[in-house]
Amino acid sequence: MQVPLWFALIVVGWLGVKLIRPPWWLVAILLLGGYLLADSLLAPAIDTAVK
Repeated sequence: MQVPLWFALIVVGWLGVKLIRPPWWLVAILLLGGYLLADSLLAPAIDTAVK
């Protein structure tokens, strides 16, 4: 069974919010920061560091 990455991220994020109950502003900052960092000049360096 193959699950799309976007669906898996939504499910994991929803479970994390339900179980850990972080503040919504922290969730929004992490999502926005990750989105902005993915389109930045640091994206290739992060990609090579993760692999």
